Amino acid sequence: MVRQTVESQINGKIRCDACPVMCYIADGRSGACDRYANDGGELVRVDPFTILEKADKKAGKVVRFLENVEADSWDGDILQGSKSFVTAVGAGTTYPDYKPAPFIVSQSHEDVDMVTVVTEGIYSYCGVKVKIDTDRHLGPERAYVRVDGEPIGHVMTGEYGSQMLSLGGVHHLTGGSKKEGRVTCDALLKLCNREAVTVSIDDGAEVVLQAGEAPIVNGIKEQRMRVGCGSATIGMFAKQWAPHVDEVVVVDDHITGVLSEHQAGKLLDVKPTGIKILGRRSTPGRYFQVAEPGTGWGGTDIEDPLTILGPFKPKEAWPGLTLLMVSTTGEQWAYYELDEDLAPQEKELPEALRQSVERIAENCEPSVTSVLFMGGAGGSLRAGVTENPVKLTKSVKDAVTYVSCGGAQAYVWPGGGITVMADVLDMPTNSFGYVPTPALVAPIEFTMRLSDYEKLGGHMEHVQSVEDVTSQAERRLFGNGSGQWPMDNRNFHWKPDSEGPDSETSD
Repeated sequence: MVRQTVESQINGKIRCDACPVMCYIADGRSGACDRYANDGGELVRVDPFTILEKADKKAGKVVRFLENVEADSWDGDILQGSKSFVTAVGAGTTYPDYKPAPFIVSQSHEDVDMVTVVTEGIYSYCGVKVKIDTDRHLGPERAYVRVDGEPIGHVMTGEYGSQMLSLGGVHHLTGGSKKEGRVTCDALLKLCNREAVTVSIDDGAEVVLQAGEAPIVNGIKEQRMRVGCGSATIGMFAKQWAPHVDEVVVVDDHITGVLSEHQAGKLLDVKPTGIKILGRRSTPGRYFQVAEPGTGWGGTDIEDPLTILGPFKPKEAWPGLTLLMVSTTGEQWAYYELDEDLAPQEKELPEALRQSVERIAENCEPSVTSVLFMGGAGGSLRAGVTENPVKLTKSVKDAVTYVSCGGAQAYVWPGGGITVMADVLDMPTNSFGYVPTPALVAPIEFTMRLSDYEKLGGHMEHVQSVEDVTSQAERRLFGNGSGQWPMDNRNFHWKPDSEGPDSETSD
């Protein structure tokens, strides 16, 4: 357990100053956040302090004696886990603002003295962006996303083959009722710790969200995301269809494709079929708004694909004309022939076309839910790194300082401040906590050259060696999910002869 400094005790209780709630905690009990406890009069961090370990390039070569190496060059460590990275998971926080970060860790990397500043940030300004791989219509843009009836976010603009949600943020955490803040914080915590959360969307669907798992929409588990829009699907599979069918319509909520009119069909000499699509024509072979959004064919609200067709043109169509209608995932398909009145009659799908439908499904990626934590590293957190916080911000923007979250590579947004985004699947399990203000607690690490840290006005008197710090670790993990090792210099722009953040020349 990581020990913390105790500033006051009353009647056997100690006062925790790790967040603004300032709990008094009795011996053997934990605070309101379940993150800090009183252990015999000492304040301890309950969650395990976590480090990452990395094997060298020879890792996995168990039979070392077969190699031409000296007998004393191997210490029996099969994984060769000689490299460590101290994460902020379980490390503790900088609150109140004047405190230095809980761990400021020095180590040598490629003959350069480096330092990693480790802290768990308290984020009132935070949320998650959720990417849901499905064509299903989940709800209109800007519609509230709710948990237990409370709004915790909204539907964003859809992306290619995916629906997007923005959840959390300061207005839901602190700007509404107490219940809204509590429910929002609880939902964010579960999502970031890879647990399942059921949300309902106004005028839309009920969805079960869990990072790394397929979404469950209205009780049905999604299987695949679309191979492309209707037009793109025509382009990809036109050669496979042209020899076996006269016309193909790929039904899609966004862009429905028609083979005979599409440029791919023209180049393959597919003759006009007289088909009429009940939608807004864009460019040849591409139609918008053929139906309303929904959970049916291609993300539309239709169950019978013939409802998007008008009468065939008698001057171009002919009896016996064959027609394949298919969705962008290959989950729905139907095959027709025109009768003497040029009306489509459903028939059994020929084997050659069955193979093409299966090929569409084969080219669809599995449906999955992605959860990206997003938060702003504010003044108190930066003050735990340096006495002049704006220098830290500038060093991050100049790529002198590398930012990670639980060892996972973080994307730093451009513009002012330090706004980070990280995939929760790349972070250690249970990386997130909360405080009842309410706010999330998330790990963040700043890595730079030791000399650059000194120029930032860093808390040099609190620097510890990596050997001293790793001896306190309670949980050791091998590598990290992203495959990016935080100390590798490819992740940030430092050089052994760099002038540092105060230099007028950049790296």
